[in-house]
Amino acid sequence: MSSVAEKLQQKTRRPSGTRQVRLRLVYVDFWSMVKLSFLIALAVSIVLVVATALVWGILDQTGVFDEADGLLQDVTGQSSYSVMDQFSLGQVVGFSIVVGVLDVVVGTVLGAVVSVLYNLSVRITGGVLVGLAND
Repeated sequence: MSSVAEKLQQKTRRPSGTRQVRLRLVYVDFWSMVKLSFLIALAVSIVLVVATALVWGILDQTGVFDEADGLLQDVTGQSSYSVMDQFSLGQVVGFSIVVGVLDVVVGTVLGAVVSVLYNLSVRITGGVLVGLAND
């Protein structure tokens, strides 16, 4: 009986050549695509909400809203108008959450549609040819 070490030595003695394989992608599983597109859309939505809150916070800290208030008061002549009344943090984050939910729904549906369309187009085109190499 040969030991594991001897088997490993035999494997390392072989000449190492690159083996290339050509494969054809002829089917995309519908539910796998739906799950993957849902997770990607969910991640994008989370990033969108966090980025919106961060940008709002940066604009508030740098005084952009105060400058916009001053400019609008000079232009309109109304001293009671405030940008913060229209674009408070809660309203902006709430709107980005609504957009994020719509993004998840639309992204998931688009993933399902792309899966169905790809599986139908494979009947005409034969699929995508992919070349892989084993080093």
